[in-house]
Amino acid sequence: MSSIETFDVVVVGGGPAGATAAHTLAKRGHSVLLLDRAGRIKPCGGAIPPRLIKDYDIPDHLLVAKARSARMIAPSNHGVDIPIDNGFVGMVDRSEFDEWLRVRAASAGAVRRIGTFEKLTRDVDGVSILHFEAREHQQRGGGKPAMVKARTIIGADGAKSQVARHAGVTGAAETQYVFAYHEIVKAPAIKPAGYDDTRCDVYYQGKLSPDFYGWVFPHGDTLSIGTGSADKGFSLRNAVGELRNASGLGDSEVLRREGAPLPMKPLKKWDNNRDVVLAGDAAGVVAPASGEGIYYAMYSGELAAYAVEKVLHTGDAKNLQMARKQFMKEHGTVFTVLGIMQWFWYSSEKRRERFVKICEDRDVQQLTFESYMNKKLVRKKPMAHVKIFFKDMAHLLGLAKV
Repeated sequence: MSSIETFDVVVVGGGPAGATAAHTLAKRGHSVLLLDRAGRIKPCGGAIPPRLIKDYDIPDHLLVAKARSARMIAPSNHGVDIPIDNGFVGMVDRSEFDEWLRVRAASAGAVRRIGTFEKLTRDVDGVSILHFEAREHQQRGGGKPAMVKARTIIGADGAKSQVARHAGVTGAAETQYVFAYHEIVKAPAIKPAGYDDTRCDVYYQGKLSPDFYGWVFPHGDTLSIGTGSADKGFSLRNAVGELRNASGLGDSEVLRREGAPLPMKPLKKWDNNRDVVLAGDAAGVVAPASGEGIYYAMYSGELAAYAVEKVLHTGDAKNLQMARKQFMKEHGTVFTVLGIMQWFWYSSEKRRERFVKICEDRDVQQLTFESYMNKKLVRKKPMAHVKIFFKDMAHLLGLAKV
């Protein structure tokens, strides 16, 4: 057992959360193994805000498009165009973006291996032994049993994390999910009427999702067309087909199809009180209402890295709690507000219609995008907040005209 390779940290999952955690720890001199499954791409609109681009040094060549406006589309097909003033939202292709993050982690010194996590055991001294099925290439099947020792582990293996389950993280199995599905289609040579490759279209229509929304996001030569729902009986594939037809992209070539569960609420606990901490979807850090996850995944991965580093230096497992505490301190209020918003505004066609109507207000547009772009609640313009509050109340009470 003593001959087993040992790492300071094993990161399970090479998406934005895991790759960021591995990069953070490797560049700080720790021995890191980044274990990632082959051929896994998460369904994602691919939007990244300026805050992410700045904080994590994302090069311009990874941006396959730059969205400069958004269109909110109500059940009545009434659309509200929202310009992104003095900036843009970057759009990335997750297959390229995630791999670039993994390569960066390896360049900083992380060891990359392809494989599927299987289970955790412990040696006689209580050190975790991580068992996985190893592969030599990026293809499924043909794996061989392998194991490594880990002083600490970061579970960034997505929603319904197997690391969380095997590590005994309290409450990990109780999270609620929205299932997301999208199709990456080739951008048409002849553009349909109203097509704008710098605009993100968001559809708030019950026929496309009874409790979430549908989207058409530009990716340069391709587009992401998708939807999501927690209703297990709702056909996401049929909804996406209807969305493609509605946007004039019904005949576009489909390059790939992807689906996955998205957690809609941060887990109440991210660690096992010993040597494992979660990050990304495994920790539940996908924003309600918007479904945004890339920035929050990377930030949670960075926080998880700092938490395990503290444990490695002090030997005190209580430091694992730092990751969740800091994340909720920064973003907990936003997640709460978005959760309430999704629960209320997405619950009926009438409310969806009112929600889109509210988005016509210029103050709403500016405050929403400033908060999204910078990942902080905007506290300036107090009178704008008052105005929005009373407008919201008028819609909530049915006093405002739609």
